[in-house]
Amino acid sequence: MAFLLLHNYTDFIDIEAGKINCVVTKDLSRLGRNYIMTGQYTELYFPSHNVRYIAIDDGVDSEKGESEIAPFKNIINEWVARDTSRKVKSAFKTKFAEGAYYGAYAPLGYKKHPDIKGKLLVDEETKWIVEKIFSLAYQGYGSAKITKVLREEKVPTASWLNFTRYGTFAHIFEGKPDSKRYEWTIAHVKAILKSEVYIGNSVHNRQSTISFKSKKKVRKPESEWFRVENTHEPIIDKEVFYRVQEQIKSRRRQTKEKATPIFAGLVKCADCGWSMRFATNKANKTPYSYYACSYYGQFGKGTCSMHYIRYDVLYQAVLERLQYWTKAVQQDEEKVVNKIQKAGNAERIRAKKKKASALKKAENRQNEIDRLFAKMYEDRACEKITERNFIMLSGKYQKEQIELEQQITNLREELSKMEQDMIGAEKWIELIKEYSVPKELTAPLLNAMIEKILIHEATTNEDNERIQEIEIYYRFIGKVD
Repeated sequence: MAFLLLHNYTDFIDIEAGKINCVVTKDLSRLGRNYIMTGQYTELYFPSHNVRYIAIDDGVDSEKGESEIAPFKNIINEWVARDTSRKVKSAFKTKFAEGAYYGAYAPLGYKKHPDIKGKLLVDEETKWIVEKIFSLAYQGYGSAKITKVLREEKVPTASWLNFTRYGTFAHIFEGKPDSKRYEWTIAHVKAILKSEVYIGNSVHNRQSTISFKSKKKVRKPESEWFRVENTHEPIIDKEVFYRVQEQIKSRRRQTKEKATPIFAGLVKCADCGWSMRFATNKANKTPYSYYACSYYGQFGKGTCSMHYIRYDVLYQAVLERLQYWTKAVQQDEEKVVNKIQKAGNAERIRAKKKKASALKKAENRQNEIDRLFAKMYEDRACEKITERNFIMLSGKYQKEQIELEQQITNLREELSKMEQDMIGAEKWIELIKEYSVPKELTAPLLNAMIEKILIHEATTNEDNERIQEIEIYYRFIGKVD
């Protein structure tokens, strides 16, 4: 007999392979605190795989039939887990209210008190980095420019400092070039500039899990945060901090007030997939705006390339394409529909028929298994089939049932998407008919008509003319130009 002390769900691979026929856990709660999932294992999965299950502390042994009380214990275990989660959250709220800090690492510029748990002390060795960042921001530097300065001056990042002190983040730095130590990002800088920890405040409860069963976290509204002031020594003066916050807000307002964000969220780098950053060149005699790859802007040469394109060039190119399509629809709607559907339409129809056939086959097999199960239970009740054969067959069919359910779900989703694609042309045509031939671009128009715009790196032809490909993916129909 092969025993398995269950540690994680990858151990189930050995069960599937038939290498294990006995699973042992300390108690039922170690198998799973979700009573539905635990019941699935004890009542269906283990019996169907001819696996004996033992929960030592709960006195459960499936071979001896000592598991009648198990379903009730599973429900109690889930209730205990729920109650424990509630108590832990309550305890943390109490600690948060006291201003205690319980992060895995102290924020940059601080260190944890060696004796008082949850207490922060100023780190004299690293606080200068925080002071430098705020000093640059106070002088009017934006996050991108501060990031560039920190990289150029080889200022170490917080993760590098933690690596040198505690050995953490080894996977990030071992075997990597020295430049990795100074790889600041705009996000890092923004997080520091917005953190109230640097004026002595503790802010907690900014995010929480959906439930005790899930590790997925969601951001909470600021009104639900726990903010406790003056919990530790500040590094930054409050006047400086709030002045920087005003500058950040002012910079946002300036960007919004310019007629620039109509492409927001739509323009992407064709090579790395990152969003393109909007900027304005004010040094030129006649200032002009442009887009450039934000990944390249953060990490420099060797990562991606600039993919520079002037705003007016992009604007004109997109306007011309939308004008072309709106005019084409007005002149001959049917021709446009045929043009959109022509490319790859026959292949889509064949693929749809193939998937529909596979779905029907899977559904028929699922119905057949349901009938087989009913017949098996009848045969077992009449003792026409031995218990051993019943367990073996039911395990086999249950496994196939699970696979079929997943297959059917996937096929239905794929067919649904295909049907949406098939009617995409009509939907897009109806959308385009809502607009007359546009004379200018607006954010509502672009967001209604376009899914994304990919900007390729520019090249030059034999005549030294600049050539740059702009790919437009329209809503519902994708790329058709």
